[in-house]
Amino acid sequence: MTYYDEISECVLKGELEKVKEYVNKALEALSWYERSELVGHPTALLAGPIGAAPDDTLRAFMRAERWAGELAARTKDGQPFAAEWSIAPLRDPAGGVVGHVGIARDRSAERALEEQLRQAQKMESIGRLAGGVAHDFNNLLTAILGNAEVAVSDLPADLPVDHPLRADLGEIAKAGEAAAALTRQLLAFASKQRIAPVRLDLGVVVVDSLKMLRRLLGEDIETATVLEPSLGVVEADPGQIQQLHLNLAINARDAMPSGGRLTIEVANETVEEADAAVRPELRPWRYVRLSVTDTGVGMSEDVRAHLFEPFFTTKERGKGTGLGLAICHGIVKQIGGQIRAYSEPGHGTTFRIMLPQVAGMSQSPAKAAAGPIPRGTETLLVVEDEPAVRRLAALALRAQGYTVIEAADGAEALEIAGRRVPPLHALVSDVVMPGMSGSELAERMHELHPEARVLLMSGHAEAAIGPQHLSEARIPFLPKSFTPERLARKVREVLDTAAVPLDAPPGT
Repeated sequence: MTYYDEISECVLKGELEKVKEYVNKALEALSWYERSELVGHPTALLAGPIGAAPDDTLRAFMRAERWAGELAARTKDGQPFAAEWSIAPLRDPAGGVVGHVGIARDRSAERALEEQLRQAQKMESIGRLAGGVAHDFNNLLTAILGNAEVAVSDLPADLPVDHPLRADLGEIAKAGEAAAALTRQLLAFASKQRIAPVRLDLGVVVVDSLKMLRRLLGEDIETATVLEPSLGVVEADPGQIQQLHLNLAINARDAMPSGGRLTIEVANETVEEADAAVRPELRPWRYVRLSVTDTGVGMSEDVRAHLFEPFFTTKERGKGTGLGLAICHGIVKQIGGQIRAYSEPGHGTTFRIMLPQVAGMSQSPAKAAAGPIPRGTETLLVVEDEPAVRRLAALALRAQGYTVIEAADGAEALEIAGRRVPPLHALVSDVVMPGMSGSELAERMHELHPEARVLLMSGHAEAAIGPQHLSEARIPFLPKSFTPERLARKVREVLDTAAVPLDAPPGT
């Protein structure tokens, strides 16, 4: 509903539901009624008071009193809007009531903003909970996945491939990976997932993902793409964009059980000052718009209202977690964009995503490391307050030839470092620990062993750790959950990279 600065005024003669004399143009514009349809005719314009019983308002009229409050009003076509009314009696020279005058102000825009604020606060609270739960899960999953990998590597070489023990360990690893994927989804929803953004051409990403999406959608769903040439560049994590595509494609597939058509459109769009005024999530800027449209069953207004809430689903039990679209919301929010859904029952659904453009040329994402696990002989100090994770990290690094000293927290690590004769080649520390954080420990360790490199690890992302901690540009970071192989590769990478002084400017 458009917000009108001009007040809307009408004169009511005797009845609340019937206008007998006058309405101004502002009320016509607000209600979509013509003046001739209001003056002298009963209307459904005023549906009833908000926060008070209808009888309360009518009694105020009967007593010829002033009344102020919100009335649930309706436009000519039945659309509700919130209006703030002040209604007072009109009196003749003898003091008798001959009618009423009402002045209304449209509050629809304010109500919409209030609802957006409530929704944002609710999502933020759930996001903090999800991020904390994901951190604890990551510690457990690091131990589960890591020990499963160690157990597989310790199996006798002559053990048959089809031996039940191999199958059992494989199932443990498979379940652990599924749980790790769910944890990553929780972090994505909470906007606390560790990301490695690069500059991307969304058109290239869409084309690259089509082959996978077609296999996922099945033969009864036709796919089409509409790509604008010379697309702007966006900065995002390629894995997050792939997850975004995947979740939207799954949602579209489930909305088209009998087949249909999925259309993906990518185009440039500029949001002007006037547009941003009615789209508060966006600032005036240049964006790349990604639209995903299906010809499925569509959604009701009530479903759309809860669409991006975590664990909300219309699917049968066991056929969906209710996290897919909440994750999409979290990813887009983390990138600094906006996601909206447009749908009606029986008329399909369009998800429209706006991602801000950045300067520069698009890049190719880095490829994963391959080859044998690198070994070393250096001395490492591993600090981790979770015993299972500490044991696993020490075991994995000793297996690659390193000398490993263990500490349960920052205080113990400093005590060991104070007694230790150099060299101490690297500190491998958890970030979130009781008493002293990992990055605080790194700064104090630098005073004792300036030659030592530092690797921080955590189930929290940097965004969750807080701005007081050092950025990844100055201290390398390994997100949990990790496997022994990933830990060993990262440690070797840190040891082989030229050290950056802790007091160097960020980005050095």
